[in-house]
Amino acid sequence: MSRMGWTTLNTALLRYGPDWRMHRRLYKQGFRAAVVPDYQPILFSKADQFSSNLRQSPDSFVAHTRTYAAATILATVYGYDISPSNDKLVEIAEQAAATSSDSFHPSSVVVNVLPFLRHLPLRFPIFAFQRIARRTRRILNEMRKLPYEFVKNDMVTGKDNFSLLAKFLEKHTVNGGDDHQEDLIRNALTTAYAAGAETTSSVLVTFFLAMGLHPDIQKRAQREIDTVIGNRQFPSYATDYSNLPYVEAILRETLRWSPVTPLGIPHTAFLDDTIDDYFIPKGTTVISNIWAMTRDESVYPEPESFNPDRFLTEDRACNEDEVLVAFGFGRRACAGRHFAVLTLRTAMAAILSQFEIGQPEDEAGTPIKSLADVKYSDGLISQPSHFRCVIKPRTK
Repeated sequence: MSRMGWTTLNTALLRYGPDWRMHRRLYKQGFRAAVVPDYQPILFSKADQFSSNLRQSPDSFVAHTRTYAAATILATVYGYDISPSNDKLVEIAEQAAATSSDSFHPSSVVVNVLPFLRHLPLRFPIFAFQRIARRTRRILNEMRKLPYEFVKNDMVTGKDNFSLLAKFLEKHTVNGGDDHQEDLIRNALTTAYAAGAETTSSVLVTFFLAMGLHPDIQKRAQREIDTVIGNRQFPSYATDYSNLPYVEAILRETLRWSPVTPLGIPHTAFLDDTIDDYFIPKGTTVISNIWAMTRDESVYPEPESFNPDRFLTEDRACNEDEVLVAFGFGRRACAGRHFAVLTLRTAMAAILSQFEIGQPEDEAGTPIKSLADVKYSDGLISQPSHFRCVIKPRTK
């Protein structure tokens, strides 16, 4: 990962220390729970475009989830509105997501165990690591450079830019910050750009699958939305979401049913520890099996079933289980969790309010009966393989 450039850029992979603390401080300022409702106008605008795209070409729903996810991040972090098609920054985000999965290619992982292999020349086909690393560095450099230059140009020319990056850079200038601090700001927000789009898209595609497989759950959620928001297009964060417990339960169950990072982010034990009869020395790499945790039958009975009711109390309010396990643990937990959840809530409410999702099928036209019928990718971010479903506007 270090040869690819991720360990000096990605907040989740930075070594614990001053740079990492600076990254986390920036995320707390920009994405804490009290701040994210301010981004709702951006999310409404992007969800409206998402809905329009679905009406025009419903068969391309997977591509539309990627566009929506990238558009929300780019508008919030950089004040950048994407082009209707073939947008350069969206393409780069998708390439970065692909390379993060390549990082878990066997030829890449083996280098961590046998470091001398990194010195093999590119012509050795069995070790694709060098080619993957070189391509990843190029993509990451573009991710750091292009949106940063876009914001800096707006600031120099006096064009209004109300993005997070512009806000942080203005504060940095006022406080007399140095070049290293500015670089940390750029890197921290590049992490949001790189990681946020693909994870959000994956959750939304799984949501389409779940709704298509469970029309009764879909209809129940639509009745709740119709009752609460009426003819309005989107629910209000301030007044409506607390009255949509079943929609919230669907979101939580989607996160549990198919966690987007099944093995999470690798951690390192910073002290010797003993768990049960296992001694874990300081410095040991610790991998958390989030997939298994979300299938613990003592917590989630019949875990393979998609059942939003498991997140509701007897009086039909949401319980205290927010599936935080899906966002990681401790210092490496997802710092953008609150923004991610609001992005997903907005999209799911818009989809349920405006569309009906039919029975999913595989590429051969065979009906998909369960989650087990869909293959998910093995990378850091788990993406479902392509499936089809009929998506049509609702007639209320």
